[in-house]
Amino acid sequence: MAVTLYGDKPVSDDRPTVQVTAVSWPSEDEPPPAGGAAGPGAGPGPWWRRGRVLLAGGVTAAVLAGVVGAGAWAYAGDVPRGTNVLGTELGGRSRSDAARELRAELEKRAATLDAPLTVVVGENRAEIKPADVGLAVDVDATVAAATDAQAHPVDRLFGSRSVDPVVTVDAAKLDAALRQILGEQGRDMTLPAIIFTGTTPKPVYPKPSLTLDPEQSARVVRAGWLAGQPVTVPVVEKNPVTTREEVDRMIAELAKPAVAAPVTITSSKGSVSVPPTAIARALRFSADDEGKLTPKVDVKRLRSALGSKLAAIESTPKDAGLTISGGKPKVVPGRAGQQLDSAALSRDLLAVLPKPDGRTVTGQLTDAEPELTEAKLAELGIKERVSTFSTKFPGGLSSPRSQNIIQAAKDVDGTIVKPGETFSLNGHTGERGYAQGYKDAPVILGGKLVPGVGGGVSQFTTTLFNASYYAGLQDVEHKPHSFYFSRYPAVIESTIFWPDLDFKFRNNTPYGVLIDTTYTSNTITVSMWSTKIYDSVKTEYGPRRNITSPKTVHLEPGPSCIAAAGSTGFTQDAFRVIKKDGKVVKREKFSWTYDPEPNFVCGPKP
Repeated sequence: MAVTLYGDKPVSDDRPTVQVTAVSWPSEDEPPPAGGAAGPGAGPGPWWRRGRVLLAGGVTAAVLAGVVGAGAWAYAGDVPRGTNVLGTELGGRSRSDAARELRAELEKRAATLDAPLTVVVGENRAEIKPADVGLAVDVDATVAAATDAQAHPVDRLFGSRSVDPVVTVDAAKLDAALRQILGEQGRDMTLPAIIFTGTTPKPVYPKPSLTLDPEQSARVVRAGWLAGQPVTVPVVEKNPVTTREEVDRMIAELAKPAVAAPVTITSSKGSVSVPPTAIARALRFSADDEGKLTPKVDVKRLRSALGSKLAAIESTPKDAGLTISGGKPKVVPGRAGQQLDSAALSRDLLAVLPKPDGRTVTGQLTDAEPELTEAKLAELGIKERVSTFSTKFPGGLSSPRSQNIIQAAKDVDGTIVKPGETFSLNGHTGERGYAQGYKDAPVILGGKLVPGVGGGVSQFTTTLFNASYYAGLQDVEHKPHSFYFSRYPAVIESTIFWPDLDFKFRNNTPYGVLIDTTYTSNTITVSMWSTKIYDSVKTEYGPRRNITSPKTVHLEPGPSCIAAAGSTGFTQDAFRVIKKDGKVVKREKFSWTYDPEPNFVCGPKP
């Protein structure tokens, strides 16, 4: 008979002997088990604070097996148990099984998720299609988020948690769609500025934009799409960085003092006085997209304002060029120069302009190489004439109109357009006013001929346009006349007017292009020199249609009245056909509708 000791006295027992095992219970710092009563065999203090309790081996195995089994069940799969997305239980599943289950749920909801979403932007309401703006649930990212969900071991057995799906959207497409709904409710930001009228600085005060915040818009639309409810997209005000008060401060502390007195630029070759009028032209206040106003001295504009004054200090570099001699291009060498360091001069001038005295800066002369050297010029491959075009003008060289044509031709002659560059006639000549040598001559304004400075330049524009057209160069911008003039080819012609109408072409060849102009007493000719890459460039015309007859208009007689015989109006198509290696490689359509030019009579009706 085995004896087991309980307390201090031996007890006689007829039960069989069993093995006992020590099991650790919670430490002294932990609370007692539920119930709180002392367990059997308790010594001093509560029994749960006693270090170990003896359990029968069979009981121990049962407890441990239960714990291990529950743990294995709770931690099965990649996604923690009790985790759901859109009400679908993904817990306990592998990533692939969870993704498959979530896709199945999305298929069930397809009709709802694909339905147009109502959005409210300001006072406007409209619907957008989710697919048009890229609204979708990213299944893999959602499963990854569900897998990473934190869950306490006990929560894995008994708890539950919801994970929001990861929704994607094409932010750019959504923003474009929402801005269309916003419409005229939106308002562009008024950027701050300081402009000079003569030498008087005037403020342009900033105003906030009324616009959309793309990030905020995407956030509310993603949430609203899943909820299946109309979404109100917030319209926000965006204030410029520079305030009204800061604009006033810049005027008081910089703009006004800047033009209060001249500034002297000194150098090793002498000095130049910069008058307030030149300072006003060179001092620029520009704002970035955020509305931050920054002052800067534009040295290029300063040179223009000072004209020949800087010749006492600087020697301007001259680009290498080409001239046509004996039917071939001939190189005109360039030359280096010495110029004031623009960056340093801009910085130093800006530092002294707010000061009432000590308004002197020392300019540093640096060697200035021409932008286009003889070596670079040789690489452009300008070796032969690739197109030429002439038009006739009446009146001889003495008429103001003819002189304007010739002046424009002189301004452009010798221009080299590098590969990839875009030539702008307005950009090249600048404003064509009296100071530039242009005179008053008839121009079309408001549907009739009136005197205007620079009249006739449209004929040079047409000639230049045709030369670029027949060279196969890319047309960027041109506008035919409102009325048809027989001295020009129909449709293939162009007008110009400063600053609203321009003529532009792009050199879309791998070679440079030289513009060469010549004239006689009644013709103007423009030729393009480069390397020939096309066999031919020709024009094919469609028939004239929609022909309309002119009406007679009687005008108030006087110096401003210009009589005209009038012309019919019509619509016509012209096709530029470009061939290379015996095949048509381009066929481009040009169309234009001419208004009937009235028969203008200077005088009342009979």
